[in-house]
Amino acid sequence: MSSDFKPTNVLIIGGTGTIGAYITSSLLSAATPKPYTTLSLFTRPGWDSNPSSQKAQLIKHWQSQGLNVVTGDVESLDQAGFTKVFEDGKFDTVISCLGRATLKYQPKIIDAAEHSQSVQWFLPSEFGTDVAHNEKSAQEPTHVGKLALRKHIREKIQRLKVTYVVTGPYFDMWLYPTPGYEQAGGFVPAEKKAYIIGDGEGKVGFCTMWDVGKFVTATLRHPAQSFGKALKVQSFIVTPNEVLSEFQKQTGFDFEVIKTPLPEIESLEDVLWDKKSDNPQPNPWATLVTLRRIWARGGTLYEKNDNEVLEVNQEDLDTLEEGVRRYLAGGYKGETFGVKA
Repeated sequence: MSSDFKPTNVLIIGGTGTIGAYITSSLLSAATPKPYTTLSLFTRPGWDSNPSSQKAQLIKHWQSQGLNVVTGDVESLDQAGFTKVFEDGKFDTVISCLGRATLKYQPKIIDAAEHSQSVQWFLPSEFGTDVAHNEKSAQEPTHVGKLALRKHIREKIQRLKVTYVVTGPYFDMWLYPTPGYEQAGGFVPAEKKAYIIGDGEGKVGFCTMWDVGKFVTATLRHPAQSFGKALKVQSFIVTPNEVLSEFQKQTGFDFEVIKTPLPEIESLEDVLWDKKSDNPQPNPWATLVTLRRIWARGGTLYEKNDNEVLEVNQEDLDTLEEGVRRYLAGGYKGETFGVKA
């Protein structure tokens, strides 16, 4: 690959998902000159069968902004099928935004990219917690899938350039308590309650979901600086107590604060992962509780982040104040990405 490579035809897989929609929207609204020539979305056939559906309206809105649509099914399409999709579209850059439920399909997709004649650069769905933060990371049950993909890439991928955009927890989602396990952290303004792990003084590095999109856009503008790296990026670093203060400032009332010691959270994890069973049946919420413990224990703190590598200035990112205000206005669950109701 030429050292002056710049992405031209970019394909997003999973671009209507929880974080994918923010990435797609951010890329489409990127300032001129945009970091691509064409932007395409890979989505299931029949996405427009119900024109009034939220997904159909969103994609139609994006098409009005210049998005192209390519149809196919991530689950049923095999490696050769994906290679054909890449080559037919002459895509040189692929961004995967697959969620946890579909991460198992990433190996065949990246293998297809490796064997294609067109794809030069691949950004896996690594948005979120750093799975290689320290020596304990490999033992975390929440990291198994992403660590397996990294191993697959190290052993099987030779030609393709790969970049991981590691964002840490999404602030917008961290604010919501885990249903039934609120003691693992979160804020409920309607009940004037705040659930905090430990004493609330441990710092956590966050990205807002809109800033995830900004960082991916910035990554596309800096291919040479990004190839082969796990870029660690952040919107801001705050303590839960600082978040609590911001909530109280913006709402004008005091919250009841429920604090849970870290050892109690770890005991809860053992129960949720069913660790004492010979045939473990993990609770669906086990992943979220474990991630919150990792974050509370400093799993998002680095000696230095890579914001400067991507030339992203702090003043261009969301602040704690903006993140809380957005949550109080409906949060990520109410985001419409500019689609009129």
